Amino acid sequence: MGKIRKPRSGSRAFRPRKRASGQNARITSWPKSEEARLLGFAGYKAGMTHIMMVDDYEGSPTKGHEISVPVTVLETPSLFVLGLRAYSSDACGLKTFSDVYANNIDKKISDSIHLKKNNFDDAMKKVEGNVDSIKDARVLVLTAPGKTGFGRKKPNVVEIAIGGKTPKDKLEFCKSLIGREVKFSDVFSEGEYVDAISITKGKGWQGAVKRFGVHLQRRKATGRRRHVGTLGPWHPARVMYTTPMAGQTGYHKRTELNKRILKIAGKDDANPKGGFPHYGVVKNECALIKGSLGGPCKRMIKLRKSWRESEKPTKPEIKYISKESKQGA
Repeated sequence: MGKIRKPRSGSRAFRPRKRASGQNARITSWPKSEEARLLGFAGYKAGMTHIMMVDDYEGSPTKGHEISVPVTVLETPSLFVLGLRAYSSDACGLKTFSDVYANNIDKKISDSIHLKKNNFDDAMKKVEGNVDSIKDARVLVLTAPGKTGFGRKKPNVVEIAIGGKTPKDKLEFCKSLIGREVKFSDVFSEGEYVDAISITKGKGWQGAVKRFGVHLQRRKATGRRRHVGTLGPWHPARVMYTTPMAGQTGYHKRTELNKRILKIAGKDDANPKGGFPHYGVVKNECALIKGSLGGPCKRMIKLRKSWRESEKPTKPEIKYISKESKQGA
């Protein structure tokens, strides 16, 4: 009898608190949508600023008044649709059936990301000939850090899910996108809610006070202050994994739900005087997201259609976008 495999049971919550394997955070689940559209996008965190907008939140005491709102500027250069990935299924869930790549991929890019060479027409015929066994289809896109101003050249390959009523509809929509560039404004609209998936700032090895927020000890307790008072009960006679202890802090994958897109701006609408610190000048279309997003500047952040949409999206009324210098002078 072969090895029994099954999906993991139980919530991991915020454990294990170890370093992420890379900055290309994987999205493990996607919301369902009957509309044929891309369900995600990827951009780069430039920095933060503030805007003045008319408060449209239902039940807010300042509804109808102008309020100041902090926003994160996310530069979103267009994505190149590299190909599609078709999925079949077995007892363990979805598994890759076949990848289909576009013919018009630059050789330098295909060599740098180690693409397997295939003929588009032959690969597409194979997928379409087995359309009954296809359970899902997603697009593979290339990010474009070279179009930004912070210096990185090598792109990342990102998998993005597709909305549609049937796998066949998804396959047809994927096929129509292959070899094309997609802009952020083609995928999301102003006022829409999204989930942000990113790798947070790395803080290295930290103690229990900073890592878990435990209280400082009394000065006369044990001669030490920044440590845990107890490692657990007598029984069970072991140190449990829930005990706050020192270890890696930050550089974890985190997902923030229901972040609102307040404005999709042009490259000249959100650039402060002198550019953003440690980033530079935004050169592409950018999104102004309400509040903060995880990670330092230049970090790739993935946006996904909101999984738990709380209200119907409405376009906000923006009165002013701050372009004051962020250089601290």
